[in-house]
Amino acid sequence: MVSEYLKQNTAEYHDAAEKLFNSEKIFNKTFTLEDYKKIIHTNYLMLLHSEDKIFNSLHDKFGDKLQLEQRVKLPLIEKDLESLALENQKTSQRLEVNNEHEALGMMYVIEGSTLGGNVIAKQLSKTEGFDEVTFNFFGCYQENTGSMWKNFKEVLDTEVSEENYNEVLSGAKKLYTFLLNVN
Repeated sequence: MVSEYLKQNTAEYHDAAEKLFNSEKIFNKTFTLEDYKKIIHTNYLMLLHSEDKIFNSLHDKFGDKLQLEQRVKLPLIEKDLESLALENQKTSQRLEVNNEHEALGMMYVIEGSTLGGNVIAKQLSKTEGFDEVTFNFFGCYQENTGSMWKNFKEVLDTEVSEENYNEVLSGAKKLYTFLLNVN
């Protein structure tokens, strides 16, 4: 199953992202509003430079199967930027999506951030200094987070054949690398 293959082969990237964003501070309640602004700003740049390219690279069959209209996150994170008084910025980094399989790998990173983001939103909502924060991006699926992740993994695992695993992995690594190096 490609979802397990991705999980195993992107673990170091996932760990690097958690370290970059000081994730351990979330659970010991030392995560600050500035830490949160950094994570939102970086995820915004990732979505700004990838979301449309990903969706445009996917064949029509994925529209319904993946419920793509419900997975659009850029407008949500833009609301978070506005509520945090952060400016919409661009990055000089370029991101290309070479094919549908890379797009699915990139989507794996974004959907995974949503899964983890739900945990982040719940934890931070109980942390001092986050009373006024809206979690539009991290809370985007609300109580449907688990089912949206399960749906994504099922589609990935049924639609991607083993000979395309490396292309999917390439997309995931490409987006993780973008995320880890964005300013």
